[in-house]
Amino acid sequence: MLILGIETSCDETAAAVLKGGRELLSDIIYSQVAIHRPYGGVVPELASRNHLDKIVPVVEEALNRAGIGFKDLDGLAVTRGPGLVGALLIGLSFAKAVSAACRIPLVGVNHLEGHICSIFLEQDVPFPFLSLTVSGGHTSLYLVREIGSYQLLGQTRDDAAGEAFDKVAKLLQLGYPGGGIIEDLARQGRPSIPFPRAIPSRATLDFSFSGLKTAVVNYVKKFPESGNGSGALPVADIACSFQEAVVDMLIRKVKLARQETNVPRLALSGGVVSNGYLRERFQALAEEEDLELYIPDRRYCTDNAAMIAWLGRHYLERGCRDDLELDALSRWPVGRK
Repeated sequence: MLILGIETSCDETAAAVLKGGRELLSDIIYSQVAIHRPYGGVVPELASRNHLDKIVPVVEEALNRAGIGFKDLDGLAVTRGPGLVGALLIGLSFAKAVSAACRIPLVGVNHLEGHICSIFLEQDVPFPFLSLTVSGGHTSLYLVREIGSYQLLGQTRDDAAGEAFDKVAKLLQLGYPGGGIIEDLARQGRPSIPFPRAIPSRATLDFSFSGLKTAVVNYVKKFPESGNGSGALPVADIACSFQEAVVDMLIRKVKLARQETNVPRLALSGGVVSNGYLRERFQALAEEEDLELYIPDRRYCTDNAAMIAWLGRHYLERGCRDDLELDALSRWPVGRK
């Protein structure tokens, strides 16, 4: 099957053409980072307007690089949710228009399920496996029994891990997005500041990052001048200590989930998984715990249309179709139709 995937859930306009299960003929991503950087975060109205400007040229480039036209497609897969409704509606409306005009089967898929399944673009993972999704909007831990069958084991009760990175970077006046900036700065620092590792309860597998963020705020307040390395503020040490605390919390919950489920396989996904320190720590964990670890290439960690195309192909091959009444969902739990 030749599948066109479209992704517009947040601030990336993306389109990809997938042939079969893993032959990616094109993978186009237009990022809006430069647009949102002055505001220190994604502005929904600006995101929607920019998707409207870019959706046609991005899809055209994806088709041109693949050397095909709409008439050659066997199916369309588009992100239905969760995400920013205005942003989702741009991709969804475009996909429905193409589906109606060219009579191409359409399926709307879950953005988070796409992240969970992104590993299948490169390799097979035996079922069942644990899946940790860490991004700017989500931090969730699932037991994956098969595609379409997911048990939510734990999720963040407040900030997502990626959101915490952005907020700490903004506090330190480092710029946006904060993940890559903090990772680079952390290499120059030492994990010398004892920031807390918030564990809501050992009885749950939920995460919490707001306490850690508040601890960073309180630490910065001790200095008369703060931000961007001014005064005596040890910015590199703060970045290093904060990053270590986040990864420690993720690893603790994964270890607990491994004990509770006795599942020896773990797949990582989401934009924060691009972080090199996080990848190193989880590779060390895999060796210590005799855990089979699966980590996607960095290009499949951030929001992309390739994962949407792969998931859409899976459902289209099983006869799943959506009609033109399909609507966007700002919230859509994985595994629910």
